[in-house]
Amino acid sequence: MRAPIGTFDDARPAPDALDLLTAPVAAAVRHWRDGAVAARDLVFVDTEPEWADTATFAEHYGLELLAQSANCVVVAGKRGGETTLAACVVLSATKVDVNGVVRRQLGARKASFAAMDTAVGETGMEYGGITPIGLPAGWPVLVDAAVVDLPHVLIGSGTRRGKLIVPGKALAQLPGATVLDDLGVAVPHA
Repeated sequence: MRAPIGTFDDARPAPDALDLLTAPVAAAVRHWRDGAVAARDLVFVDTEPEWADTATFAEHYGLELLAQSANCVVVAGKRGGETTLAACVVLSATKVDVNGVVRRQLGARKASFAAMDTAVGETGMEYGGITPIGLPAGWPVLVDAAVVDLPHVLIGSGTRRGKLIVPGKALAQLPGATVLDDLGVAVPHA
């Protein structure tokens, strides 16, 4: 199969790649409820783990993918001794507005990026491969509207080996998803 974006040697429908996904991601794909996007429209591309980070990935697989890639980061919102973990999905050329949009959306007094051990331990995914597909039940999934507007977007697969290519609108149908304007803010150039 040919991937809808980019050029990859090995692309296949994600339901045919369950053995290459982490357990929570494989379970989410296996139990995907076809709505605006069917499970077979989620594409797994097998890639080199050492090239998983966005900039390195684009150098090896095509710079055009930078405009079609999104990052998923785990944040922690705190209020009155309670901590809420959430995922934020933004275009890879932007950064998450943690102290503005995220803090307000979570109703938190303070918000920050979750510690790596927390992000990995709570998601069951590898650092550098965390994806919004297969997150723990009940987690808020905050998705920048610019990501949802993409015909196809490259995201993590739960591991550093491989990526998922999904229609942007698929992220709006995830459990707990809220689509927000301006969740991702431009990164100032040095």
